[in-house]
Amino acid sequence: MSLVYSEEQRLLADSAREFLAARSPVAAQRRLRDEGCAGAFDPQLWQQTVGLGWSAIPFPEALGGLEFGCMGLGPIFEAMGTNLAASPLLSSVVLGGSLLHLAGSPAQQDRWLTALISGEQRVALAVDEKPRHAPAQTALTATPEAGGYRLDGEKFFVIDGLGADAYLVAARTSGRAGEEQGISLFLVPANTPGLQVSALTLIDSRNCARLRFSAVQLGSETLLGAAGAAWPALDEALDRGRACLAAELLGAGEQLFALTLDYLKTRVQFDVPIGSFQALQHRAARLHVELQLARSAVMAALSALDDSTLSATERGRRVSLGKWKAGEVAALVSNEAVQMHGGIGVTDELDVGLYLKRIRVAQACLGDSDFQCARYGACASLEN
Repeated sequence: MSLVYSEEQRLLADSAREFLAARSPVAAQRRLRDEGCAGAFDPQLWQQTVGLGWSAIPFPEALGGLEFGCMGLGPIFEAMGTNLAASPLLSSVVLGGSLLHLAGSPAQQDRWLTALISGEQRVALAVDEKPRHAPAQTALTATPEAGGYRLDGEKFFVIDGLGADAYLVAARTSGRAGEEQGISLFLVPANTPGLQVSALTLIDSRNCARLRFSAVQLGSETLLGAAGAAWPALDEALDRGRACLAAELLGAGEQLFALTLDYLKTRVQFDVPIGSFQALQHRAARLHVELQLARSAVMAALSALDDSTLSATERGRRVSLGKWKAGEVAALVSNEAVQMHGGIGVTDELDVGLYLKRIRVAQACLGDSDFQCARYGACASLEN
């Protein structure tokens, strides 16, 4: 297990930071929010990142990828967190692409995975049906019919769901909500009759959608893998997404900490910088230590995803630990940043509020702290 980036990964990190700082600074995200951009990301920037090869990083060379692993995605998402850069990389490549790679047939991979890597089309994963992330609670029904299936139900909090070309939908073909067995995956084109897509407004102003399925008729060719056996692939794809979100939270937390340190050095009260006050120094020192601990946990999570010798439960344990720690620390940093900035910290004049809002959403996405703690305990008990 590696807790540091390799030389190649450090070079990738440097190039990602420089590129996003120049092409997608925080001001760009503020502009997208103020203009009410429907997709909440810049399509031109997305195509530029595709040209840099970011969309090909996790996939095998045989499928047109760079075979750079999840450790290669870590620096990218850290840089995205640093700059609050909005991109469909998580939804279309990490989640959707991983499912096509892990469970898709050669025909499905040829049709869709190639298009995802090239940036020509986007897919979004539709898994959650409740206010909190709970993939095993899938209840949307996929009823077998002559030559295919009929989908009925709703999905919420579909990341980058607006404008997607297709949706990877988790549906139940057997069993009951709460069971891992019986969940199937379907690739549903966005123009399928009976599918309704509407926007959901979140505090970070990112692209999020709600899907309604009303007697949606699908052919058998839309099923990924075997019916009722999608859980292993879904679980692994979600773990990849959780680890990437953990890296984004780490990048956002570190940048917000840096902004706060600069403020402590420049804000003057009683004729001295407030950073000279020992109480604030102690609080800043604690944040520094917590961020270093979070980095170790995130690196362990990314490394676990590239280690084929680990069991699924051990992989899940390390990923949940990384997502939990990164989320908790980023939330702590955002709270302290607001308090140390004082009243101006809660105004829209500063970027502090933008970081806080994105951190809150990313912390809850694909499992909040309660979910990750419960999953960590379940994985640990299975390992023992």
